[in-house]
Amino acid sequence: MIDFTPWDILLRRYVDEQGRVDYRAWNHEQPTALFEWLSGISQVNFISNEDKKEQLALWVNLYNAFTISTILESYPIESIRPSILGIPNWLAFLRFFQRRIYVVEGKFYSLGNIENQILRKQLQEPRIHFAIVCASIGCPNLRNEAYFPAKVNDQLEEDARRFINNPDKVRYDPQTDTLYCSKILKWYRQDFLMVAPSIQQYISSYLDNQSVVGEITTKTKITYLYYDWSLNQRISS
Repeated sequence: MIDFTPWDILLRRYVDEQGRVDYRAWNHEQPTALFEWLSGISQVNFISNEDKKEQLALWVNLYNAFTISTILESYPIESIRPSILGIPNWLAFLRFFQRRIYVVEGKFYSLGNIENQILRKQLQEPRIHFAIVCASIGCPNLRNEAYFPAKVNDQLEEDARRFINNPDKVRYDPQTDTLYCSKILKWYRQDFLMVAPSIQQYISSYLDNQSVVGEITTKTKITYLYYDWSLNQRISS
């Protein structure tokens, strides 16, 4: 089993409760710590373990760690979607997710491989969309702790509830009967429909405001919010 403690320590030190990362302090104080941890586990034989909780904790941690390590290598940057003269550089943006540069058990993976082939296709866990982060403000809040097999289900459940009750990600307007939702619920719609009859019902199952739950039906209109690709950074004083 992989020891996630070094990753957990780094998250607790450099990530705040809002999921913002202090990349500047991280780079200044411990520039090689994450790289060394990832390098140390890159050749370890552990993927064959069939326990779903261990696999979920492993791959969510690795996705987030690989993402943060890539940002640290390039920091300072303002967004993971770079632009040239104000025009989005889509090639560079796609390469961020599609480059097979991350080594796990001697094999090369991209962030896209980990998300789509492992977390979505193999493990089929829609709540990962509230846990894995691409380092942008539009993403879910990065947890300031690692995922551990013994509590990963509780952590993912908390992530889903936190995301759906965050008005920056999901909010309901009773006057117009409209749900304003993060585009994550649009992009991965089919994943959520594996466990709920509709997006409206999936959202309702996590809402804390029970008075609102009764008003949301499958006829409730859904409007998707602007997705902010700016870096989820926190500037230390």
